[in-house]
Amino acid sequence: MTVSPHPLFAARATGFGLERLGIRPRLVHWNLAPARLYEEALFRREGRLASGGALACTTGVHTGRSPRDKFIVRESSSEDRIWWGDINRALSEEHFDAVLRDITAYLSSRELFVLDCFGGADPTYRLPVRVVTERAWHSLFARNLLIPDPAADPSHVPDAGLTILDAPGFRAAPERHGTNSDVCVLVNLARRLVLIGGTSYAGEIKKSVFTVLNYLLPQSDVLPMHCSANIGTGGDVALFFGLSGTGKTTLSSDPERRLIGDDEHGWSPQGVFNFEGGCYAKTIRLSPSAEPQIHAATGRFGTVLENVVLDPATARPDFDDTSLTENTRGAYPLAFIDNHEPSGQGGHPRTIVMLTADAFGVMPPVARLSTPQALYHFLSGYTAKVAGTERGVVEPSVVFSTCFGAPFLPLRPAVYANFLGRRLAQHGSRVWLVNTGWTGGPYGIGRRISLAHTRGIVSAVLSGALDDVETKRDPLFGLQVPQSCPGVPRDLLDPRTTWDDPARYDAQARQLAGMFRENFRSFEADVSDDVKISGPAI
Repeated sequence: MTVSPHPLFAARATGFGLERLGIRPRLVHWNLAPARLYEEALFRREGRLASGGALACTTGVHTGRSPRDKFIVRESSSEDRIWWGDINRALSEEHFDAVLRDITAYLSSRELFVLDCFGGADPTYRLPVRVVTERAWHSLFARNLLIPDPAADPSHVPDAGLTILDAPGFRAAPERHGTNSDVCVLVNLARRLVLIGGTSYAGEIKKSVFTVLNYLLPQSDVLPMHCSANIGTGGDVALFFGLSGTGKTTLSSDPERRLIGDDEHGWSPQGVFNFEGGCYAKTIRLSPSAEPQIHAATGRFGTVLENVVLDPATARPDFDDTSLTENTRGAYPLAFIDNHEPSGQGGHPRTIVMLTADAFGVMPPVARLSTPQALYHFLSGYTAKVAGTERGVVEPSVVFSTCFGAPFLPLRPAVYANFLGRRLAQHGSRVWLVNTGWTGGPYGIGRRISLAHTRGIVSAVLSGALDDVETKRDPLFGLQVPQSCPGVPRDLLDPRTTWDDPARYDAQARQLAGMFRENFRSFEADVSDDVKISGPAI
């Protein structure tokens, strides 16, 4: 439904350079400040004002990404580089053009919000991005998660930039557009154009930028990474790899360290830099005592709460309410974290943590990795897919997501793994595997490893307290497991001892090891022998 503008909120009618895409909108709001975006969103009833000042919005049926609806256009300039398959599904140029004609016609009859921003905190490598959307709250989301351009020119977008057309109300027609459903997330790398339709889940915007950067940056000697990053008082940088829900945001938000970013980074010849200007934190069961920085940020004016239920009387967020989804989120500027790193940049990482949420309950809570083991586990990307991060996922399930970010990797995994191997060799970063999943049994029987114990492990890893402790080699997975860790019960470090039935543990461990071996077969032709033999020994 098109809403007529309130006279106090109207912007002057101009195309802001959108005519070159065939868009002739009824009205354009360009680079609005957060307060103005609040006004527009509330006037259009796109969301509610939460008691602490955040803007609470819901996304309807699509409460997570729609991976089966994402396509990359097959065209001559990129097709030989793309890792085609179930993840990077091909769409013809003809079908893309058909969607483009229809989505621009759809947007031409509406008021639009245009934001000029960047992907990438390092000026040397940043990508200019223009986000065009029909929702005010989506523009606020993009403003929070990307990096607004203070010197933007409303009539010009650099030719090398990326444009995203975000039309939640548009519905694709599979028979006409070649899509999987009425939802579409279409990436045209040659034309630097992304089309998003049929979904109100705002995360598709930021992940589209990440996908394009994952394609472009390796050509500039930069390793793009699905990880969070922080920096200590002595300048020591740490990276936290992991899929959504494994703890990247929570564990990198450390009051003793400055936060560089919580989700996406590049590792250039000069060091690490954030792709984003904000955080996209999971808020389900968010606790002010366990996660005080994130909890405080979710209550501030300017934050977008996504699918967080508000009390009907008080408008207070109920972070324990899962009636809409497990994938509730808070999107806020990085500056809302008091001890953030304003530059969004740091040096080369001294420590790398690879996070997994093991649903089998057999992986140790912490293990030291050699470089070949680090590459093996990087390519494997084992974790549990946490409920709510994708449509249809209602409980944790085993998943191998290469490089801890397969849905966002246009290039073959070996490209990213070889990059990581070179960086590790150049800078001697220490690599650790940390399990934030289950202990004492698999999901449904065991219990989740407590956040307090995980924080204790990470603190010991970052401080160097585990560098010289005695380790024991896991006979099946080959991991070097510390035998002691400050503040962590000794029996927790050996997952087998936490099970009531050791024989059942052994069976579960062998089953998971077999899955590792089977999954890794697709990478064996692209890796060295020392990496091949770094997995489970069955």
